[in-house]
Amino acid sequence: MVDQPVIKKSGKKEFVGRVKSDKMDKTIVVAVETTTLHPFYKKYITRIKRVKAHDEKNEAKIGDRVRIVESRPLSKEKCWKLVEILEQTH
Repeated sequence: MVDQPVIKKSGKKEFVGRVKSDKMDKTIVVAVETTTLHPFYKKYITRIKRVKAHDEKNEAKIGDRVRIVESRPLSKEKCWKLVEILEQTH
């Protein structure tokens, strides 16, 4: 599954990814997968970026597919917010 960032009218980036960790309080780690074409070899490369996102109600669990949106910095590494859970695994 490949999801490129979507920029809404508000100008904020939006990603869809899988939750990899929910052990922190009100924080989830989301793995966002993107594919890019290698400029020389012309093959598609899958890149995975792990970002921390704010989950106010602690409702996302490991394996869920979620949508996150850019926000103001909430801590040293957390500048994304959970918008919705697209698909639950359990």
